[in-house]
Amino acid sequence: MSWEARMGFPVPQDRPVVQQSLALASPKAVQYNRPMFISHTVTFVKALMSHAVRPGDIAVDATVGNGHDTLFLSGQVGEQGHVFGFDIQQEALDSARCRLEEGGARNNVTLMHEGHERMAELLPGEFRGRVAGVMFNLGYLPGGDGQIITRAETTRTAIDAALSVMKKGGILSLVLYTGHPGGEEEAQAVEAHCAGLDMDTARVMRCAMHNHPTAQTRILLLERR
Repeated sequence: MSWEARMGFPVPQDRPVVQQSLALASPKAVQYNRPMFISHTVTFVKALMSHAVRPGDIAVDATVGNGHDTLFLSGQVGEQGHVFGFDIQQEALDSARCRLEEGGARNNVTLMHEGHERMAELLPGEFRGRVAGVMFNLGYLPGGDGQIITRAETTRTAIDAALSVMKKGGILSLVLYTGHPGGEEEAQAVEAHCAGLDMDTARVMRCAMHNHPTAQTRILLLERR
């Protein structure tokens, strides 16, 4: 049994596997076949968010993209909960709708062709203060126009908006991608913004691959106080 299963974390069935072979000429030749967990950012974040977002909850996918997180959140909140998704690209929303249909998602998702910085304004009033989880994947739409990227100025506004609608104990996740032009600049601006948040508003944790200086993803986790 994996350590995730022992601790109650969900064990994804489709996560990538690291395979490494030593030279067969070596008497110590070994075949490694170990599942990645902390090395696979999306798997790691979803495992954490699965403890924050439960059946009946309200959740937000702040960067819908191709709908992977939207589908995940839909499954987490179940029939009695609801997911709100935001994206400025119609291409992304169309792709997400197809993924939701193919994934057998429940009729518990509302997709909005709007920027995530308008989250607090557009979320129905009865759900404000009830949001259990918000997920951000910054950067650009995979397979889309790489010139259309998230920007620090709107991302910072969206973070504040998300915190204003979240319930106490809710979790906000930010995956910061730095491998594209503008990515590192946005990541640094977002990290600085979150570092300046009042501790009575949120507690902030920063995750990075400590011995992999060229890694192109970092994670911020915010817990609403």
